[in-house]
Amino acid sequence: MKARWDIFCSVVDNYGDIGVTWRLARQLVAEHGCGVRLWVDDLRAFERMCPQIDVSLEQQWQEGVDVRHWPCEWPATAAADVVVAAFACQLPADYMQAMAARERTPLWMNLDYLSAEDWVVGCHRLPSVKFKGVQKYFFFPGFRPGTGGLLREAGLLQQRQAFQEDANAQRQFLQTLGVFPVADARLISLFAYENAGLGGWLDVLSTDGRATHLLVPEGRILGDVQRWLGEEGLTAGAVHQRGALTVQVLPFVRQGQYDQLLWCCELNAVRGEDSFVRAQWAGRPLLWHIYRQDEDIHLDKLDAFLELYTAALSPTAKEAVVAFWQAWNTEGDMARPWKMLQAHWPELNGHAQNWCLEQALQADLATALVQFYESWI
Repeated sequence: MKARWDIFCSVVDNYGDIGVTWRLARQLVAEHGCGVRLWVDDLRAFERMCPQIDVSLEQQWQEGVDVRHWPCEWPATAAADVVVAAFACQLPADYMQAMAARERTPLWMNLDYLSAEDWVVGCHRLPSVKFKGVQKYFFFPGFRPGTGGLLREAGLLQQRQAFQEDANAQRQFLQTLGVFPVADARLISLFAYENAGLGGWLDVLSTDGRATHLLVPEGRILGDVQRWLGEEGLTAGAVHQRGALTVQVLPFVRQGQYDQLLWCCELNAVRGEDSFVRAQWAGRPLLWHIYRQDEDIHLDKLDAFLELYTAALSPTAKEAVVAFWQAWNTEGDMARPWKMLQAHWPELNGHAQNWCLEQALQADLATALVQFYESWI
């Protein structure tokens, strides 16, 4: 019999936590035949990317996944064969007792945050704490051999390539979102945290020699967009033009649609972890807004990824990418780095495709988790 899995998701960042765990749960069911319960403490956040969710239900089935509301008062529940605590969330005390009560203790893993830092390889799959004989293990997604890899569904890159080679399919998809760019307009998607540096970038795009159509899914960056436009209350469907720049607000879409949006764009500005990984599978240049942490320790993670990501670039192209990403993540001047970036666009576009293929040589995260369990038993 296939293993039974419990995945626990405590929603902190609204979309990143549930985005990762929802993708993982579906893939474990669809590609590995696992029975998966996904415990989520905030079904309202889940509903944004899975509109069929009924937030009033304690238990429901969605795409083969047994979705459970993670309540304040924990019910009597038998522990699964594999227990995944996503992003170091604390499991309910009663559930931990249920793990210890099993005749055969479960494999208990902390699915950690994604990082390109060197130390991740050395810590991946190492034992952590114990609870009454139940051993917990670190499990790190990552970009290097010796890590858990990245979430990637079977056939994803083939689907992406077919879509990007089909101009009609892209046009029809954009039309479903109400997007009708002018001929030869540069499409950019913008999904980010609040950023005071946005205005400088929009200024330069609005005076550029080429038209840009900026697609902004509803989210935290919308307040900065409103301030730059001098408009209040922007909602999905709003379209504003200033010079060469058209700004359009999009509704929050399902994950499959978001993938297609990324595939349509020449540049994808993304945030957190889930959209960051999906932008890499899009095979297009990207801009990452990393989640801010105390004492700016997030910048160490940013620099570690940049060092890895830009290793194969020419020195001047590397300088442009690093300057662009660092300006964005420190709310600095975006105008000069953006202009530097344009001089290297063909190289950056080819590099994004090569990076995607290089990362696909590793086992995907769901497969790596299953393989760890099979080796553990």
